[in-house]
Amino acid sequence: MSSILVIGGTGNIGQHLVTASLDAGHPTAVLVRPTTVAYDSGRARLLKALKARGATLVYVLNLGRAPGDMNDRGSLVTAIKEHGEVVICAVGHGRSEELDGQLTSSKP
Repeated sequence: MSSILVIGGTGNIGQHLVTASLDAGHPTAVLVRPTTVAYDSGRARLLKALKARGATLVYVLNLGRAPGDMNDRGSLVTAIKEHGEVVICAVGHGRSEELDGQLTSSKP
């Protein structure tokens, strides 16, 4: 089975993609901003439930950036290389353009 990395896995659509991937038996990782767990108790509970079902939580490192900054290219590239034979980007409207340059730049 292919390993799946979901970016935006705690969102309205992303959480269903993570669940479907786990249900299908894929090793599934969720890219997580540390601020998601620290400041959003609902999403923290969701992540705890996904982890209990077997999802791997991969935290954005945010080296030298504000917490939760999705433009941390190093964290994205590392997460993709280590966890994503298949990468699903379910980042909400207004955020996806921030990832465009990072993801196209991460090709080997």
